[in-house]
Amino acid sequence: MIAKFIRLAIPARWRPIGYLEHLVRSRTGGRIPKGPFAGMRYIHTAFGSAYVPKLLGIYERELNPFIEQACALNFPLIVDVGAAEGYYAIGMALRNPDARVIAFEMEQKGRAALKEMAELNNVTSRVEIRARCKRPDLAQILATSDRALILCDAEGDEETLLDPETIPMLAHTHLLVEVHEFVSAGIAERVMKRFAATHKIRRIWQEDRHRSDLPFATLGTTLLPRFYLDWSVSEWRPERMSWLWMEPRTVNAPAA
Repeated sequence: MIAKFIRLAIPARWRPIGYLEHLVRSRTGGRIPKGPFAGMRYIHTAFGSAYVPKLLGIYERELNPFIEQACALNFPLIVDVGAAEGYYAIGMALRNPDARVIAFEMEQKGRAALKEMAELNNVTSRVEIRARCKRPDLAQILATSDRALILCDAEGDEETLLDPETIPMLAHTHLLVEVHEFVSAGIAERVMKRFAATHKIRRIWQEDRHRSDLPFATLGTTLLPRFYLDWSVSEWRPERMSWLWMEPRTVNAPAA
């Protein structure tokens, strides 16, 4: 009851996390300052995830080398499953101006935010927004291109969706997949086993975040309890997460 009263009485901007979000947005001007998507303009919120790490360009930074590797491969088709407001979908569209990007997001609010992000970054013509991704959708899309990259954050649906037996093109597709052990224990091992014959697989583990990742200091950040600073740059995970970077053993060469 007290917490509810505080939320009603104190404007969001002056609550600890609201204050830190406003600070980061004002200091960055709403434009990511570093990381693989440096320069990308950002809307005023994130959908279903932490906002400050995205705006700072440190979100899922464990994946940065693999994002750079993917961009260097010049994929003509990039598919983002579970795109939320578009950190990856819009970022990859900016980094890969010749690519066709298809972004799947189940939630209507997420799709609206994704549309706003695409408009803000002038990539609307190259980012196709769709709702839920099912196996037939993915099979149909992969059939349109010889080389593709799939980014997948499907909250446990990755095991159902990513099946090379029913979608044979997956055997020749690069994938970067967040695995959700807290949804289905052992899912990472099962997905890795499924792709072991066709892909070289690397498992990437989430690293700790620390208040030192917040580059801006004010009187407010000095007065706030330290755990708020740590929380602002964390990614609000239910447990330590991991991702799978899966490179096909046989793949068509990039077009000259």
